[in-house]
Amino acid sequence: MRIYFHSQATKPAPWIDALRSALPEAEVAEWSPGAPPADYAVVWHPPQQLLDEQPGLKALFNIGAGVDALMKLNLPAGLRVVRLDDAGMSVQMAEYVCHALIRHVREFDIFEHEAKQGRWGYRRPRARGDYPVGLMGLGVLGARVAQAVRQFEFPVNGWSRTPRPLEGVRCFAGRGQFDDFLSASRVLVCLLPLTPDTEGILDRRSLGRLMPGGYLINVARGAHLVEPDLLALLDEGHLAGATLDVLREEPPPPDHPFLRHPRITLTPHNSARTLREESIAQIAGKIRALGRGEPVAGVVDPVRGY
Repeated sequence: MRIYFHSQATKPAPWIDALRSALPEAEVAEWSPGAPPADYAVVWHPPQQLLDEQPGLKALFNIGAGVDALMKLNLPAGLRVVRLDDAGMSVQMAEYVCHALIRHVREFDIFEHEAKQGRWGYRRPRARGDYPVGLMGLGVLGARVAQAVRQFEFPVNGWSRTPRPLEGVRCFAGRGQFDDFLSASRVLVCLLPLTPDTEGILDRRSLGRLMPGGYLINVARGAHLVEPDLLALLDEGHLAGATLDVLREEPPPPDHPFLRHPRITLTPHNSARTLREESIAQIAGKIRALGRGEPVAGVVDPVRGY
């Protein structure tokens, strides 16, 4: 069994060493053009050449939750694309969302600003019930975020393409219930996969349907957001602010208006990072399961794109 690793975003040696340790029966190497045929590939943003030269791959493992970059490539017919189910990302995502949510609702950003100006102020506490949190996407990550947010006693709404009931969450499904979901939410958290159907879904129409004083937290993909629409709604006062972990262009150019906007908080796409040990254990287990002819979780539907 031969396995190739390829990623331009991380050093290959630690991944290759870990794969060799987890799968001692396999030959593991970094992919290079012209390499002999392999059984599996573990990748992040691979070039089209890898797929063109490896038509016999049994499965392609993506070392991240988002597979939108892979879906843009010309994939060999019948190739199974397998994404990570969690690999330590869901708890990180829950931490990030709760931090952004509480920082906004408790107005810690304002206290921080006033302290730097030498001011010692008091603000009337806000009621959690006035800040229902709407989660767009109720998969593994969304379900974990919902569980965490509920611990702080915020009302939680959830929206997904198809019905996915979750305990303690008011669930909406499909385009027919999308507007009702938005209207019932003041804080909107985007956790959706990026597909042709979801690109630009955070636009003036959708964000404008949030309760007055709405707040956006985007931890999915920058292409979900129509950036000029966010700026317009902030300037008009319908939205109170936003925390964005992702942008359409990363890193943003020095003149990007989000960089200096007083009501936008930016982080460098680090809301949930892939944890190597957890990822390797999951990938190794799935490779062994496939070798036994067993089904595995996380196989991407090429029609839906996730």
